[in-house]
Amino acid sequence: MKKILFIGAGRSASSAIKYLLDQAEKNDWLIRLGDVDLNLAEERIGSHPRGEAFSFNALDPDVRAEEIQKCDVVISMLPARFHIEIAKDCVKYCKDVITPSYVSNEMKELHEAAVEAGIIIMNEIGVDPGIDHMSAQKILDEIEARGAEIFQFESFTGGLLAPESENNPWKYKFTWNPRNVVLAGQGGAAKFIHNGKYKYIPYTKLFRRTEFIEIEGYGKFEGYANRDSLKYRSIYGLQNIDTIYRGTLRRVGFCRAWDIFIQLGCTDDSYVIEGSKDMTKREYINSFLRYISYDSVELKLRHYLKIDQDDTIWEKLEWLGIFENVPINYGKDGTPAQLLQKILMDKWSLEEEDKDMIVMWHKFGFIHDGKKKEIQSSMVYVGQNQIYTAMSDTVGLPVAICAEMILNGTIKIKGVQLPLKKEIYLPVLEKLVEYGVRFVEKEKEIS
Repeated sequence: MKKILFIGAGRSASSAIKYLLDQAEKNDWLIRLGDVDLNLAEERIGSHPRGEAFSFNALDPDVRAEEIQKCDVVISMLPARFHIEIAKDCVKYCKDVITPSYVSNEMKELHEAAVEAGIIIMNEIGVDPGIDHMSAQKILDEIEARGAEIFQFESFTGGLLAPESENNPWKYKFTWNPRNVVLAGQGGAAKFIHNGKYKYIPYTKLFRRTEFIEIEGYGKFEGYANRDSLKYRSIYGLQNIDTIYRGTLRRVGFCRAWDIFIQLGCTDDSYVIEGSKDMTKREYINSFLRYISYDSVELKLRHYLKIDQDDTIWEKLEWLGIFENVPINYGKDGTPAQLLQKILMDKWSLEEEDKDMIVMWHKFGFIHDGKKKEIQSSMVYVGQNQIYTAMSDTVGLPVAICAEMILNGTIKIKGVQLPLKKEIYLPVLEKLVEYGVRFVEKEKEIS
């Protein structure tokens, strides 16, 4: 019997756990699910005879080492910063390990040691990063096989609400880590190439310079640039490409409204607001505005950011309740970003009946037989419920399929890897189609 050590029973893990349990009997697997929250782990395993839930502190080196030695493959669904310690132990004890997170520089440094240990450290095999890599690399390889020259690559992904759940003016709720949403785009200018020219968008302008994308059957979306598109030239082997741009999708209107919070300073996470433990939402917004005793908070905000009374942005702001004189209830003094996150969580948390949706869109420009052509590839996937969400499915299924391939000997390469080789991405993408994760591709000539 082969043993899978699955670390972390959080929201993104549910679909991966289910997949592995469903395949456990025929493959003779035992899935050991460890989490600091034993009740959550037990809930994920249920009464399945091939699953074991146990209380597990993955940050305890002795406990972690003991568990890793007992298994055949490790799946880490912990926050990204914790993967490296798990990976080091996996190298030490010669155990394969999989994470859905971006590969860090520290992780890359383990490559030679992993090869020597005869293991694979698979990273970036979730949705973004993950499915985006695999679906893009598939088409890039196909274009190259035709003898064509690629000059453009654009890619956007968004975790959104399913159309039937777009029941607020923002058409948005948190489907992933709320903190990442609030802090999105910070840490430097967005960098990309457009028609051979390097372009940079500072954070203060990021949500006002957006691209518009339409996907048949699902309407229009807008995308803002990810922080660093340039690094994907080397990842995809596109060092000489004229245009490369990666971004995040939202519904049209979101970005312009979100920019209000950026201009106010609400997304700043670098200092603590004194006395904010007892602040109301109205006082919080007012703290960023000029002191004018005779003007209301609403009037000052409109004047400061030049918002007309009939602007659709105003409906979005009012719906969030930011002008209400009710406590934020953060529990302690917080940074502007922490307090904003608490306010948003009161309104943007998914309800029981809500469903989420993953939208992914790629565009490839290339020259073939002297003609300019374009391929657009899109994927829309709607979640099942609040346990098997679109985010959980698209993050977890690739992870679990990869584990199956490693255990069955299908994946033979070693070292620190991304899922960019055909022997990895093709079987994973084919298996995902069985679960409804499929891409629609359209090719046309362009001028």
